[in-house]
Amino acid sequence: MGSASKQSNKSNKQPVSDRRARIAELRAAEERRDRRNKIIASVAAGVLVIGAIATGTWVVMDQNQKKKDKEAAANADIPGVQTFGDLSRNHVKEKVNYPMTPPVGGDHNAVWLDCMGHVYDQPVENERAVHSLEHGAVWVTYNGKATPEDIKTLSDKVKTTPYSLMSPYPDEKGTITLNAWSTQLIVDSAGDPRVNQFFTKYVQGKQTQEPGASCTMGQM
Repeated sequence: MGSASKQSNKSNKQPVSDRRARIAELRAAEERRDRRNKIIASVAAGVLVIGAIATGTWVVMDQNQKKKDKEAAANADIPGVQTFGDLSRNHVKEKVNYPMTPPVGGDHNAVWLDCMGHVYDQPVENERAVHSLEHGAVWVTYNGKATPEDIKTLSDKVKTTPYSLMSPYPDEKGTITLNAWSTQLIVDSAGDPRVNQFFTKYVQGKQTQEPGASCTMGQM
């Protein structure tokens, strides 16, 4: 009787022990999985942070390099550029007899020409164009020697460049003339690398008499 009771108690305790061991094993496995997931999450987060820092650093470095390149271009000499010193800036209603062709400064009309990438297919009024130069615009002019390819290349350039304008100028000596306030460059073709250099240096460049002044709401 006693032996049977002891045997029964032993058999009842065995499943409880097995269940506890299984539970402990499952908990240990779950803890290992949690630790592994945390490690993976930490590594992933670290990679993202490092990537963000690297990207941010690259963007800053790229912007700084572009700024340095622009400053270098603004200070670089461009062969062939002619300057005319200090020029008057009075507003007048009458026509002005300018000493250079096309004019690049001097007395001018009180109303400027639109110069936010405007391409005119007819000659424009000198006195209004000069006012646009005062605002920091580059004025591209050309005569009958300019080829259709030259005209298209220059038109495309102007149309994508705020503070610039373009018009035919039959009386000018050079095939293509780039004009900024008190500054002028004559080139034979639109493919001359000095064209882009001139735009980089003189669109709203140091020669600008009224930086940031409007290039819209003008008149022909």
